[in-house]
Amino acid sequence: MSRIFLLTLGLATLLTSACSQAQNEVSNDLTATSDTNDRGGDDQKSGKKGKKGKKDKKGNDASAPLGVLQPVGELQGGIPESSGLAHGGRPGTFYTHGDAGTSPTLYLINEKGEKLGERELPVTNIDWESLADDGKGTVFITDAGNNNNTRRDLAIYRVDPQNPNSVGKISFRYPDQTAFPPAKDERNFDCEASLWNAGKVYLFTKDRANQTTSKVYSVSDQPGSHVAELLTKLSIAGEVTGADLSPDGRHLALLGREELYLLEGSDLSSALKATPKTVSLKGAGQTEGLLFLDNGTLLISTEQGALYRYKL
Repeated sequence: MSRIFLLTLGLATLLTSACSQAQNEVSNDLTATSDTNDRGGDDQKSGKKGKKGKKDKKGNDASAPLGVLQPVGELQGGIPESSGLAHGGRPGTFYTHGDAGTSPTLYLINEKGEKLGERELPVTNIDWESLADDGKGTVFITDAGNNNNTRRDLAIYRVDPQNPNSVGKISFRYPDQTAFPPAKDERNFDCEASLWNAGKVYLFTKDRANQTTSKVYSVSDQPGSHVAELLTKLSIAGEVTGADLSPDGRHLALLGREELYLLEGSDLSSALKATPKTVSLKGAGQTEGLLFLDNGTLLISTEQGALYRYKL
């Protein structure tokens, strides 16, 4: 028995040592110097299949999905949390940030969560909740966290992280909010999810009143004062915390707390008319950041700092 114990202990020590040696040192340069951490999008294989036919307590299809949630990394280098995700300047790099109570800083990371650099912006982080990007280097920071539905200073910051001192401010208001706050059963003006598409930033609300509806608005991506356009209301049994559109425009993914909502169409407009399919991410943590790596692969981050891949 003692020999078996010693052999087991030796193997555990060897594995722990190997994992520790595999960690790379963190660079302080904002621009990634290598894309060797890009794992590609189509060669990851999952080994588990989800159960079918089960419903959660909200009546959603809770079947594990078309794929499996795969842990890939943890935030390192003192990054406080991940409330949003956007593509970085090089393949395999990503921007993330903290929300209310943290500095107005964009962090550049790789998929393992290693910090490659950071930029503090000359604006205020009242409640940053989401990132989006146009695929050409421009990042949109949505400062529209509105837990109490009382804010009148909603904004989206348009920034090139390589030129952080030049920030454009897109101020906006909701056309259907007239009270601050509105009645308790109408408090659906908190936004924690956004995406960019064809010259507009799309905003998805977090329903704090009934957890049944996410309202979808669009705002021009140009600086100025704007009235958001209410496009539609999605039947979502939960609170939306992240959003992204696949590169081919056929898959709209919305994130909730340990839940994923998938809508399909020929483009964003038709996807917004589709019935959401609900996927359980139980056990993942407080899922907040969402980003398509390719047409069939999602990167998901949590407020606790975990990073996952999800294959559609």
